[in-house]
Amino acid sequence: MKMIESSRQVLVCQNRTCRKQNSAKVLAAFEKFSPSEVEVVASSCLGQCGNGPMVLVLPEEVWYNAVCPEEVAAITEQHLRGGKPVEKMLYRKFHRLSN
Repeated sequence: MKMIESSRQVLVCQNRTCRKQNSAKVLAAFEKFSPSEVEVVASSCLGQCGNGPMVLVLPEEVWYNAVCPEEVAAITEQHLRGGKPVEKMLYRKFHRLSN
């Protein structure tokens, strides 16, 4: 896989557990809604089994878990286009709430 420096990617886990939790639909939604400059990648296991579908936005290393296809538009608009992660949807294992 060729990666352009500073390019943004959205990795959507497509491993067994995430697939059982509808990650294929989440991937399809990101492919539909994401800006053209953002590469959407069907990834292998992201190592957080049981918390999915897992989504990782790079290079910022912002994690989202238990993402539903209906939530993808919010992530796309606020985070990918607006530059501000959707705080209420962040994966708490890696992101703490700011007060």
